[in-house]
Amino acid sequence: MLKRRPISLLSLTLAITLLLSTFASVAAAAETDGQAQPAAATSNMQSYVEAMQPGWNLGNSLDAVGADETAWGNPRITQALIQQIAAQGYKSIRIPVTWDKHIGAAPHYTVESAYMNRVEEVVRWALDANLYVMINVHHDSWTWVSSMEPKHDEVLARYNALWTQIADRFKNQPNKLMFESINEPRFSEGGTTDEAKMNQMLHELNVSFHKIVRASGGKNATRPLVLPGLDTSPAQAKINELYNTITKLNDPNLIATVHYYGFWPFSVNIAGNTTFDKAAQNDIVQTFDNVYNTFVAKGIPVIVGEYGLLGFDKHTGVIEQGEKLKFFEFLTYYMKEKKVTGMLWDNGQHLNRSTYKWSDPELFNVIKASLKGRSSNAASDLIHLKKGSSVQDTKITLNLNGNQLKSLNANSKQLKQGTDYTLSGDTLTFKASLLTSLITSGKYGENAVINTKFNKGADWNFRVVVYDTPKLSVVEGTTQAFTIPTDFRGSQLATMEAVYTNGGNAGPQDWTPYKEFGNTFAPAYDTNGIKLLPEFFNSVKDGEVTLKFHFWSGDVVTYKITKNGTRVTGTTS
Repeated sequence: MLKRRPISLLSLTLAITLLLSTFASVAAAAETDGQAQPAAATSNMQSYVEAMQPGWNLGNSLDAVGADETAWGNPRITQALIQQIAAQGYKSIRIPVTWDKHIGAAPHYTVESAYMNRVEEVVRWALDANLYVMINVHHDSWTWVSSMEPKHDEVLARYNALWTQIADRFKNQPNKLMFESINEPRFSEGGTTDEAKMNQMLHELNVSFHKIVRASGGKNATRPLVLPGLDTSPAQAKINELYNTITKLNDPNLIATVHYYGFWPFSVNIAGNTTFDKAAQNDIVQTFDNVYNTFVAKGIPVIVGEYGLLGFDKHTGVIEQGEKLKFFEFLTYYMKEKKVTGMLWDNGQHLNRSTYKWSDPELFNVIKASLKGRSSNAASDLIHLKKGSSVQDTKITLNLNGNQLKSLNANSKQLKQGTDYTLSGDTLTFKASLLTSLITSGKYGENAVINTKFNKGADWNFRVVVYDTPKLSVVEGTTQAFTIPTDFRGSQLATMEAVYTNGGNAGPQDWTPYKEFGNTFAPAYDTNGIKLLPEFFNSVKDGEVTLKFHFWSGDVVTYKITKNGTRVTGTTS
């Protein structure tokens, strides 16, 4: 399910600067990893923020750009949903709100009474559930605030009128309600390209917001206020600007906020970054060491108002399950180590808002466990056994993270050490006899799950997969609809390369042959095909292109396509 918002400048900036900064970032992160950091100053606001852990976003509802809160596919918010979030152990909720279509004409810019009442109703439900609550000005950042440079007076007047009304309506609510000035502020949609000018306008908005709220009376005199830098990015230059704004305001009840969606190539699965490797881990370390040193160590608390993976905007399967779990395990753990509170971005893709069930219970359990310490995992969660081949003992390296292996179970049976598996240090070996017994059905795909428990943290599951080399077939289609018939034979697609037969990388982002999963290609396991998406063909020249499909089994299958205008033919290689 799409997050349904324009790509933030944070992700675009990372894409543009990737080749220039990747190696320097990794090196710098490696130098800081594990080193002692300055002790954080203790404050009432720091305690407030730590009490908010963990947090959750009610995304794609009141922030939807449309007729009402159901415009982006989620059901109407209910009190039962809010109560379920609290019952699941969440301590805080961010309620993004887009006001644009509900604001009247100049000069008063009056918010529709029914809409303001609805926002208040949802806020009251959250407060009644004993949650810390954040409300904001959300997609307004790009729908109209972004035009601040060419329409300065109009935008500022509308923004000020909006916050005057919000502040007045909620001024008597308890301090567990906080205000966030604006979400992911940027001014590019209005044509601004000068970052110094962007920082100047954002500073003006944040200062104006602060002045309006503090002068509005009631509990707003000391209400916690949350301020972002440009794009709500954790990039050092942008958090430096935010630090300067906060220190100039000289208010002990201010909180800095950043968003984090991971090391960009891993987060969207591009350039062959299919695994949560050292570069992806170091990006977390460097980012949150910088955030800690810039804010927390100096007495300014931090909320990560959104975190997740950018690839989830296409599909949660863009990142392989085990690699996804390792990312969230380390990120959740490290944010807490750096004394920042994280709020999971959820647009309906994680918690079903009708059944209240998690779409991925493993992910939920890993996040929950990582708030208490490290969880264990492994080099991979996949054990591939080729159909028709002799089964051999399989060795896998565990990432114990200071924990101890307690037990393994498969098919409701506890496995026996020495008979079914052995453990030597961090090397776990599954015996051939065990694996053979788990694949007696002979079917392609997942045949069994080996559940692994440790003395601390979340469980880890190994998936025993029977596979054979996938077979792709000849096909004709168009640049708008092209699907390669594929017999996956139990294999799972990891990534795709695309190069012109006469030389050069094909498709968008041609600095790499490896294309972006879900954006340029996508497997369709239920209909036995691999789709090449219009976004891919938009950047492909006429001629022959060689594709290499990489599967998690280790197999690589080559395929050729020929593009002639809007017509495309595909042949096996």
